[in-house]
Amino acid sequence: MSSPQGQLPRETSARGEFKRQVSHFRNWITADGSSAHPAEAGRYHLYVSSACPWAHRTIIARTLKNLESVIGMTIVDPLRDEKGWAFTDEPDPINGFRFLSEAYAVTDPVFDGRVTVPVLWDKQLKVIVNNESEEILRMLNSEFGAWSGESPDLFPEPLRGDIEALNVRIYDTVNNGVYRAGFATSQDAYEAAVIPLFETLAWLDERLASERYLFGDEHTEADWRLFTTLVRFDPVYHGHFKCNLSRLIDFPNLWGYVRDLFQVPGVAETVDFDHIKRHYYMTHRAINPTGVVPLGPELDFNAPHDRAGGF
Repeated sequence: MSSPQGQLPRETSARGEFKRQVSHFRNWITADGSSAHPAEAGRYHLYVSSACPWAHRTIIARTLKNLESVIGMTIVDPLRDEKGWAFTDEPDPINGFRFLSEAYAVTDPVFDGRVTVPVLWDKQLKVIVNNESEEILRMLNSEFGAWSGESPDLFPEPLRGDIEALNVRIYDTVNNGVYRAGFATSQDAYEAAVIPLFETLAWLDERLASERYLFGDEHTEADWRLFTTLVRFDPVYHGHFKCNLSRLIDFPNLWGYVRDLFQVPGVAETVDFDHIKRHYYMTHRAINPTGVVPLGPELDFNAPHDRAGGF
């Protein structure tokens, strides 16, 4: 028997499993000018949602790499209906778009998938460069060195193989795992997602007992890819997505780790819990039909974390 229709029917299998669509636009900005999109100050613009963890990782990278004056950014409205991401809270200053779908239609008139954030836009060619968050994060890290000054290398050469391997597990079981649990429309699909999710959280909590960050004393892209899921965990995923075997604050090392990352200069300003909670609870009507947004939980991400003293 097929499962009931889920929040995203086109990405839900007959067995009730959420199958995320593949990002469509995959071009690259290059520092050496070898692509159609050479790195230039003022040429590119990010369209993001403060609610979306995939977009949030690019917002953080833009901040940490000191690129706020080099790459513009517009935040879409947190509430998304059948027309998709809209520009109502903050008008689109670049193209006058009312909906992000217009950027997709301009770039590829036959695109018929789900419109997602983030979107990296080329203002000169008036096309989307890329809508894959991992690749945008890497471009911000590596291709704008002429403007990023003294900033952390989020994908250091000696660690790249290890970061890639860890990213795979974290993506499968945590970043996408919470969605696979939350968007599941069968018991089997839900349990197949939520059990590995908590196995990985327990494994990460143990790993972080002896390391400040995932790869030692310096944060990398792996930390920020994990952070944007963890910072949403207790406010949204624990209840809304039924990821409730434990709370994040029940993992002492993970909870301290998230507070540590939250307190990195500039990061707290990228976290908008109002957008986050309104988006999930008011947009996912297949999961929360009333649209009621819970007041809790009360969490202090600025509390001391005691993780800077070494291990």
